[in-house]
Amino acid sequence: MSPPRRPAVRHLAVPRAAVRRAVACVVVAVAFVAGSLLLERVRVESASMEPTLRAGDHLLVDERAYWRGTPRRGDLVVFDHAGSRLVKRVAAVAGDTVGIEDGVLTVNGRPVTEPAIDRRTLDGLYYGPAHVPHGTVFVLGDNRRHSVDSRQFGPVPVGEVRGRVLMRWWPRPGAP
Repeated sequence: MSPPRRPAVRHLAVPRAAVRRAVACVVVAVAFVAGSLLLERVRVESASMEPTLRAGDHLLVDERAYWRGTPRRGDLVVFDHAGSRLVKRVAAVAGDTVGIEDGVLTVNGRPVTEPAIDRRTLDGLYYGPAHVPHGTVFVLGDNRRHSVDSRQFGPVPVGEVRGRVLMRWWPRPGAP
């Protein structure tokens, strides 16, 4: 006697794009539900972070990111300054010496590679050098010519950093 036959299992082909959209929808739904507990929704209000972020972009910010640590160079962070919520990139951390020489960011005397920055637009831009005090971070906008950042208001106390940008959720990444 032969064993009973199992019915053939049919696998549905699900396009990868559909899976990505579903995962993104779940992430956004969890963000809305978790809301004030874990993630914060932030809208970019200015062009100071172009081309990385544009005015009107909506971001998800991890408010727990620095509960046990401090921001690192390159992190996109959110903090409050003069009644506004700002999004900037951490250029230098406590103990660093930061400067801008003819548009080139230098940290501790070494040039920093910044893929999001078009250096041709920054010719003739100078700052510093300045020492970043203990317990602070030095933040810059990616659009240096049109950014109010640590060059104007000084280093940001780590305690005032609200969180780290996790993702841009609207418009979707890659959208014009």
